[in-house]
Amino acid sequence: MMSHRKSKTGTFSILILNAALVTLSGCSHSGEVEVKAASNDQPATNSVRYIQVAQEIVPDTVDLAAKVEPDPTKVIRIFPPTAGRVVSISVKPGDRVKGGQTVAVLNSSDAASARSDFAKAKIETERTARIVEREKLLFEHGAAAEKDYLDAQAQADSARAELARAQQRLDLLNVSPTAETDRVSLVAPAGGVVLDVNAAPGEFSKSLESANPLITIADLDTVWIIGDLYEKDAAKVSVDKPVTIAVQAYGNQTWTGRIDSVSGALDPVTRTLKVRVALTNPKQMLKPEMFASMRVRVGTHNAIVVPASAIIREGNAATVFAKVGNTQEQRRVTVGQTVDGKVEVLSGVRVGEEVAADGAELLTGGPN
Repeated sequence: MMSHRKSKTGTFSILILNAALVTLSGCSHSGEVEVKAASNDQPATNSVRYIQVAQEIVPDTVDLAAKVEPDPTKVIRIFPPTAGRVVSISVKPGDRVKGGQTVAVLNSSDAASARSDFAKAKIETERTARIVEREKLLFEHGAAAEKDYLDAQAQADSARAELARAQQRLDLLNVSPTAETDRVSLVAPAGGVVLDVNAAPGEFSKSLESANPLITIADLDTVWIIGDLYEKDAAKVSVDKPVTIAVQAYGNQTWTGRIDSVSGALDPVTRTLKVRVALTNPKQMLKPEMFASMRVRVGTHNAIVVPASAIIREGNAATVFAKVGNTQEQRRVTVGQTVDGKVEVLSGVRVGEEVAADGAELLTGGPN
């Protein structure tokens, strides 16, 4: 009986011991999670790179809103040389064309009239030439008066002039004297890119009386950047000032040039002067009517600058993290222009202080 009681007591003790071990194991695991969670809350300050605030010479600039325009001296507007119905348009906006390429065809009765005039003028020229030869021979043998010979020469000269006029008319219409059709081909006088098409097959064209050209072509190998210079900045900007141009369509890509001209009269509506910069455009990236910005360098000055990555923007506020001993202090700063990846700081930091340049977003604090 005593032995049985000892056995039950030993078994109970073992169960209590096992339960205690399980409880301790659970507590140990929970404590490890809490340590890890606490470690995740610590800022990774060893990932932050600090730089010393410096003073540098930075350019004074004036920023202008601008847009891309074709060089007007290289814009070709094709008007129909005669009234007629449009038979076909063989190009569309954006197409590249070569000089001499047919871009449209008209059907016009003027083509037949021009060929008829040329044929008549040619016949009359040949007839008067024969008369001159006959009168010359008679005059040399004393069988005709000099007056008759001179009259024959005058008629021949008049016939040749009429033939030349008829030939010019055919050339203007781009019609061959031997053609048997009333169709007139319109050709591109020079190569370029088609900017606009203002006609469709079946429409009737009124020749040069029309205010709108059938087709507009431009050579875009060189384009103009036209900027709006406000009256208050007019004294700062002049011809030959260096400029940097950015186009919204191409992000951070920029072009450089110099001002070619500043308009001599102020626009009474916008109160701006037009500033022009000519740029070469070999890859045709710059297209008419693209929005751009023009930054004109007008001088230099000394300024405190920090890398753009050091500035933390929250709404309209800008802050930096400055190193003070072994701690970090978030400060509100006033910033100026950004040039070449650096931001001008007008107030909030001093030369020689250290600010977080990379990894500043890993730090926490409140702006002072």
